[in-house]
Amino acid sequence: MNKQDYSHEVNHTASYSLRILLVILGTAFVIVGIVGIFLPILPTTPFMLLAAACYAKSSKRFYNWIMNNRVFGPIIREWRLYRAIPKRAKIFAMLLIVLTFGSSIFFFVPILWLKILLAIFCLTMLYFMWRIPVRELTEEEKAKLTADNASNNTSHVDQ
Repeated sequence: MNKQDYSHEVNHTASYSLRILLVILGTAFVIVGIVGIFLPILPTTPFMLLAAACYAKSSKRFYNWIMNNRVFGPIIREWRLYRAIPKRAKIFAMLLIVLTFGSSIFFFVPILWLKILLAIFCLTMLYFMWRIPVRELTEEEKAKLTADNASNNTSHVDQ
C-alpha cells in the first residue's frame, strides 16, 4: 500500500499545551477504539474518528499514521469524504452487537430487569447504527477491488 501524506490537512492549534492534550486524548481514543474491536459494546469507528480529529489539530505524525493505517484508515477516509461507512462494516458491527448482547442476555445475565436493560441498550445501539448512512461502491471501485484481489491471489501461486 502506498502511504499518502496528509500533513496538509493538519491545522495545529496555537497552544502547545493544548496540542499535547489533544495528542493524549487522540491516543486514548485509539486505545478505546482498539478495545472496541474485541468488545462490541464499544464502537470502534466513532473513537477512531475522534482520534483523527484530535490528531488533525495536534500532530502531523499521528494524523498520517491513523490515516494510513490499513485497518482504521479506510473507514476514517470514507467517513471524511462521504459521511458514510462501508456497508460491510455496518453489517459486521450490527451482527456483533446482536451476538454479544444476545449471548449476554440468554446465557450470562440471570436478573430479569438487567436483561431488559441490556435489550433496550442493544436496540438503541442497533437503531443508531441503522441510521448511519452507507455508501455503495461505484463500478470503478468494484473493478479496482476485483483487480487487486486477483493480483493478490495470483502472486501467491507457486510456479
